[in-house]
Amino acid sequence: MNAHAWTTTLQVGDGFRLADVDPEATPGYTGGKSRGAKDLAAGLETLGEYQERLFAQSRTGTATDAVLLVLQAMDSAGKGGIVRHVVGGVDPQGVSLTAFKAPTAEEREHDFLWRIEKRLPEPGFIGVFDRSHYEDVLIGRVRALAAPEEIERRYDAINDFEERAAASGIRIVKVMLHISRDEQKARLMERLDRADKHWKYNPGDVDERLRWDDYMAAYQTVFERTSTEVAPWHVIPANRKWYARLAVQELLLGALQDIDPQWPKADFDVEAEKKRLAAS
Repeated sequence: MNAHAWTTTLQVGDGFRLADVDPEATPGYTGGKSRGAKDLAAGLETLGEYQERLFAQSRTGTATDAVLLVLQAMDSAGKGGIVRHVVGGVDPQGVSLTAFKAPTAEEREHDFLWRIEKRLPEPGFIGVFDRSHYEDVLIGRVRALAAPEEIERRYDAINDFEERAAASGIRIVKVMLHISRDEQKARLMERLDRADKHWKYNPGDVDERLRWDDYMAAYQTVFERTSTEVAPWHVIPANRKWYARLAVQELLLGALQDIDPQWPKADFDVEAEKKRLAAS
């Protein structure tokens, strides 16, 4: 598979309508679940090598680039599965994961991007935002947690923030995992049916389901206002978990291939060290 082909297939462009995306579809991929599992495993090896090269550069002070994966979705859409099965397949030393919760009292005293900027990945790292600054224009809009004019201001602030991050060497991969309302109900019901999944269930998820159409409208506006050349959105149909994981892996791989990190060269005489070691 060509990672850049996935980017083209899933990327939000002019005239994009979320309502036209079939959550059951597997755009850009012709195989089924079994082949998808094999491709995911094979891709993890390649992803791991690229990530190790990038991290090696961070250890030698030669890294100038980083990757930021932004994961947004309705509850139960599979963000945790992406973290475990895709990001979890690389060296955790080179990964910076942040799951943003409701802002603290200190964070509320600052602009909404203050806490986000502090968590941007350093050169040589893959950063993951499990929910992100987009909560401030999604739930913030749906739940009227900020005035309409403040929500409007935030779209432009986000674009400026991401443009600065990209200019600093961060490849931004923004992903919305798109599941259907019926699929979400089935996944939430499974959490209630299984004692080992009760810890994942939040009664508030049902309250948010009642605002489903409002959230879809909020996401549509997000795509229209913040899918930019330097930080485009990718909408991934996510009713099929295996497909969503494979697609995110390919997008991450595409970002790393663009960086094309190389193994750092030794800053010592290798042959001399071999002789010293042999004689020790």
